[in-house]
Amino acid sequence: METRFIASQSVELAVAEQPAPIQHYLRQPKRLVYALVDETRMEQLTPDLFRLKMRPLSFMMLSIQPIVDMKVWADAEGTIHLRSVRCEIRGVEYINQRFALNLIGKLYPCKVNGVTYLKGRADLEVKVELPPPFWLTPKPILETTGHALLNSVLLTVKHRLMHQLLSDYRRWATEERTPQLQEGVSVISNGEQIV
Repeated sequence: METRFIASQSVELAVAEQPAPIQHYLRQPKRLVYALVDETRMEQLTPDLFRLKMRPLSFMMLSIQPIVDMKVWADAEGTIHLRSVRCEIRGVEYINQRFALNLIGKLYPCKVNGVTYLKGRADLEVKVELPPPFWLTPKPILETTGHALLNSVLLTVKHRLMHQLLSDYRRWATEERTPQLQEGVSVISNGEQIV
């Protein structure tokens, strides 16, 4: 029995002005990925392809660990695009052979009345043929549980976006824009004097 689960999340958050605009930060997809995901669960395969090893998830009586390859790139306007290109499920081979994941997302800066905002949206869809023991479970129960699971995954990413990404941006903007040392000039950086 094939079942389809979907979830979507949108985000809009104000970005405090920094010495460097958020558009410059967003042109570095690798930095963005590592700000959103625990570094121990991410592997960079190519400059724009990343492998995410998600934490094990429990669905009904199953424990699975999705491994997702994601393409992440920035366009000239500073919009970050995200698309899943491959997925593997560890834990239940039956499901791995009958599983499809589609993740599409984008994040972009915009100005409204002089205030910069980050706006974005992520859409996650999973199609899976569940093992025979689940065929007796009413479909509405399966769908409600699956939708809730996907939504919790997207909410976790949204939470990290709202906190980790903005924190990393502030750190990057101040570190990257620290004035260069000039001969005979002292600069205070991170509370330490550099001569």
